[in-house]
Amino acid sequence: MSTIPNISTDSLIRTRNKITTRSLLLKKQRGEPISMLTAYDYPTSMIMDKLGIDSILVGDSLGMVVLGYENTLPVTMEEMLHHCKAVARGSQFALLIGDMPFMSYQVSVQEAVRNAGRFLQEGSMDAVKLEGGRERTETIKAIVGSGIPVMGHIGLTPQSVHQLGGFLAQGKTASAAKRLYEDAIVLQDAGCFSLVLESVPERLAGFISKRLEIPTIGIGAGASCDGQVLVTHDLLGYFDRFTPRFVKKYADLSTIVGEAIAGFISEVNNREFPTTEHSIDMPDEEWDILIDEIEK
Repeated sequence: MSTIPNISTDSLIRTRNKITTRSLLLKKQRGEPISMLTAYDYPTSMIMDKLGIDSILVGDSLGMVVLGYENTLPVTMEEMLHHCKAVARGSQFALLIGDMPFMSYQVSVQEAVRNAGRFLQEGSMDAVKLEGGRERTETIKAIVGSGIPVMGHIGLTPQSVHQLGGFLAQGKTASAAKRLYEDAIVLQDAGCFSLVLESVPERLAGFISKRLEIPTIGIGAGASCDGQVLVTHDLLGYFDRFTPRFVKKYADLSTIVGEAIAGFISEVNNREFPTTEHSIDMPDEEWDILIDEIEK
């Protein structure tokens, strides 16, 4: 079980600059790994930002780990923007990326550009992420052409879960791997500043990462990507419905939170909480005045 490193956040903050898309590119060029996690609320974002995370993704994974949906498909623009605003309030330095939800960019290029703009204008994000390969070329070009940075996402794309037949690894055959490689090149050429590779073989992810000029962020894609991302609720052990095999749990918050709540229920039922130390006192003289007034 890992612990939070002993970092002086005050000194860290004094020496940090705002992370930008160029910052990630420079990290790739210098061979420095990129760290990215998901966040959906103010306090989580604030903790991550203080500890020096490079990028925070407000992922549509919130549909499953926060809102309780079966998958990411029901998530709406309004739900995404609501959580983006909260995350933005807690972050000062990290590159903030808003995940474009299902059907917010597939209907038309014009609608995709409008919705991408809302992430920056209303959600205070720095960039957007969308799923898909070569079929998203024109959409990505239009969004980038509007001055909005785009992160691509290929491999296992959760919004296509029904089309893929489930949350299955991708690129395991030569033909499928070749298509993913070609998609990566196409997305780079379309203007993406970075690319998420999800649930693909490590050697393929490494091959793609070496061939691309833009950084790759892996999730279930091995150690050869330029950076790594996980869903925070997974690494904290706070989402028990299922855990992807590529997740490393750094904590077991589900048990910790459960024990705390059970303790509260028990103490309330046994009248052990609250005690005097958790209660507000009133001066005797004021109490006497009150009683005199009431009983006149």
